[in-house]
Amino acid sequence: MRSRFRTPIVVRILVAACAAWPALAQAPLTWDQVKARFEAANPTLRAGQLNIAESKTLETTAYLKPNPNMGFAMDQFQFFNANPYRPFGFLLPLLTFDYLHERQHKRELRLESAQKATGIAESQQLDLERTMLFSLRSAFVQTLQAKQLLLQTQENLDYYNKELDIFRSRFQAGGIARVDLDRMLLQRVQYESDYQSALVNERTAKITIRLMLNDQTPLDKFDVTGPFEFKDKVLLLEEFHQIAEVARPDLKAAVQAIDKAQTDHRLAVANGSTDPTFGMDIARNPPIPLYVGFSVSIPLRIFDRNQGEKARTQIDIAHAERQKEAAQAQVFGDVDSAYFTLISSVNLLKPYLGPDGYLETATRVRDTMSFSYLRGQASLLDYLDAQHDYRTTAVAYINLVAAYLTAAGQLNLAVGREVVQ
Repeated sequence: MRSRFRTPIVVRILVAACAAWPALAQAPLTWDQVKARFEAANPTLRAGQLNIAESKTLETTAYLKPNPNMGFAMDQFQFFNANPYRPFGFLLPLLTFDYLHERQHKRELRLESAQKATGIAESQQLDLERTMLFSLRSAFVQTLQAKQLLLQTQENLDYYNKELDIFRSRFQAGGIARVDLDRMLLQRVQYESDYQSALVNERTAKITIRLMLNDQTPLDKFDVTGPFEFKDKVLLLEEFHQIAEVARPDLKAAVQAIDKAQTDHRLAVANGSTDPTFGMDIARNPPIPLYVGFSVSIPLRIFDRNQGEKARTQIDIAHAERQKEAAQAQVFGDVDSAYFTLISSVNLLKPYLGPDGYLETATRVRDTMSFSYLRGQASLLDYLDAQHDYRTTAVAYINLVAAYLTAAGQLNLAVGREVVQ
């Protein structure tokens, strides 16, 4: 008896848990969550981070000191002297040490050059992340666009199916001719085709963004979400220029390349300086039991064997300066192009909204023509044209919003950080 009353409660709990599990598993990802997963799991970004780690190991190598040298010699072996029982009687052991002393801060300059190379690698990694984030953002927008188109085509198909039911009822009542009903049935093919295309496009967009995230979640449980709208207000072009000059990592890398080239030139000049070698020897020379000697070896710089490297690094400075100017011009060009594309998208979107906007007008015309045709006050051609205009207007609006979001991503790419959400 106790089992009869407890079993339904257990079943209810299990059913509720099973029903709640898919909702938890299918929670859509926001843009911030997608971005965080991308930065943590994308193989290309992770490989770029290893380049920075490799560059840091070169800093350790650059700052190493020269190792001292040690030598050992034995001289005065006498195997054929007058006393064959004492062949080592006049043996002279010699122990030597020498060390190369680097002048003109060569080691410090090598470390500085390696550190600046690491800084350039970090800026290049940020630039790689910037370009890949734009690709990710484009894939994210395409997924939102595909979802909106799928909802719109589903809505259009549902609306048309309801219209068909009314047309069938009127045909059975003798209110319309058979040819009108047949033409309505043939028009449904277009709505069904739109829906199936939107369904395929949505799945393809999800596959693309899931691939960039290196995510193995089943496609049916993977989804993204976010606002699919546009903002009327945009900052001034000069403000974007100022932000880009500070935020663009490729421009920063170009500036860092000039600084590193100047350091490399100073290192080339320092490498042309003379480095002395200090030595010390310890030996025995009978009757002297032990003695210590010191020496200094200085190369004679009769020929400057580093003049080519000095000239090359001087040219590198000029080359880096020209590259920086080209990068700066490219930054301003990118910002200008993306900015005017964004402004154009905003101007195209404005007429669609409002009580007299294209969307409301197309909806009003569609409903009016449907009402008029069902009462014999409009032709079937007018009715179908109104349906086509509404479908075209709704799809055009969705595509324009997607174009705006893509242009916003392009402007963020040109500026170097997210300034337009």
